[in-house]
Amino acid sequence: MASSYKDLYITGLRNAHALENQAIELLKRQVERLENYPAMSERMRQHIEESRNQAKRIEQILNQFGTSESSLKDAGLGLMGNLLALAHAPAPDEVVKNTFANYAFENYEIASYRGLLTMAEAAGDTSGPALLQQSLDEETRMAEWINQHLPETIQTYIQRNISGQTAGR
Repeated sequence: MASSYKDLYITGLRNAHALENQAIELLKRQVERLENYPAMSERMRQHIEESRNQAKRIEQILNQFGTSESSLKDAGLGLMGNLLALAHAPAPDEVVKNTFANYAFENYEIASYRGLLTMAEAAGDTSGPALLQQSLDEETRMAEWINQHLPETIQTYIQRNISGQTAGR
């Protein structure tokens, strides 16, 4: 049980850091398999870099508190990201399933950053919120991108499938 607002906030930061590592692994595995969706592949590559920067921002905040990320959480969620990416790989509609999962994941990250902003305020952190807001904005833009491109992704999937081409990835 945490003994202070600061302890709860640090736990939340460590969890968010692990979540970013999960996102990086998940996206890296998906990008490797995106052959027929170049716009999605490019946006995911950009978001991998954003996620790396988000993890660095969290490390920066943790360092201000004289602590660091949790290697155990990072490893565990990184492994989970790899496993989740592989779960859809054999599916003929892999890209559709991944798109839905990515949209949900981005919204989960948005909620996580919003929660961290509330925790930062309760813990009296005055420097971390600007970094957290920057990450929140990036996650929001990614979720919006997925949402805006969902019809295009589905249409491409349908057209490729109907014409007998590889459609799932």
